[in-house]
Amino acid sequence: MSLTKNLVRLSGVLSLAVTAQAQNNTYTLQDSYDATNFFDNFGFFEGPDPTAGFVQYVDAATANSTGLAGYANNGVYLGVDYQTANPTAGRASVRLTSAKSYTHGLIIADIAHQPAATCGSWPAFWTFGPSWPHSGEIDIIEGVNLQTNSSITLHTAAGCSFSQDSFATGDCGAPGDGTQGCGALTQNTQDFGTGFNEIGGGVYALQWTSDAIKVFFFPRTGTIPADIAAGNPDPSNWGTPTASFSGGSCDIDANFMNHNIVFDTTFCGVWAGQVWGADPVCSAKAPTCQEYVANNPADFQDSYWLINYVKVFGETGSSKRGIAKRFNA
Repeated sequence: MSLTKNLVRLSGVLSLAVTAQAQNNTYTLQDSYDATNFFDNFGFFEGPDPTAGFVQYVDAATANSTGLAGYANNGVYLGVDYQTANPTAGRASVRLTSAKSYTHGLIIADIAHQPAATCGSWPAFWTFGPSWPHSGEIDIIEGVNLQTNSSITLHTAAGCSFSQDSFATGDCGAPGDGTQGCGALTQNTQDFGTGFNEIGGGVYALQWTSDAIKVFFFPRTGTIPADIAAGNPDPSNWGTPTASFSGGSCDIDANFMNHNIVFDTTFCGVWAGQVWGADPVCSAKAPTCQEYVANNPADFQDSYWLINYVKVFGETGSSKRGIAKRFNA
């Protein structure tokens, strides 16, 4: 994809999106984030990577001046440093977190490009609550190294299991601290990384109710539901979700609450780095994940997100609306 990048001053002042008026029988548009307001409503995380990645998350000013964040092709561009060799503090990247948090609803993201499958890379689009893992985490898009399919995973405190989930993986609090979670790889090579980018991306949707958590994926190749394009999404018309979690012992409302939306790209760490030796292709390139990421900056030129929009719909008539709060890095 040829990118025409437009860098702009990224404001550190966050404001709340205005609730829109579009409505159907099920969901009402609550917030819409795109190239007109994304950086006013998502904050830059600047702390050490909680997953111990070989990464340096930069602030808004640095991201803007170095071209790691801005606008391209009418979308929101979130990239990584692909020029610096042997960065001592880790490869520069960005992690963006929504200022507003949500409980229940429908989160729809139209994404034109996600970080390509590359040794050492660990991109994710996910949501999480303020008291991890007790308030839960939902990994909508995630994968490492040369992975060809997305991992969809839930993380909670111990004791949350689903009897009717797509992957039948048991306790979402496993192995007792939520680090493993419950979920598995999808079966669609077009929903992640290189395969996703080859078809021009697509639309992901997270439907979250008291009864179930469902993730849908629609490739851009003619399968995006008309109701999404029309701004009146109706999940009852979408068919079988890519992943669905329901039933069992898990009280969804007790384990998932007040989630912020996150896009990030990290490197190595407790997943991509931990499985490095088990990947014959990647491990043949360098003895360790960190050494490879440090010495091969040009390999990460396609490690970027290009987001057309993220829209959040609340349940019509529900009192459980998104809870606004200011993001603190």
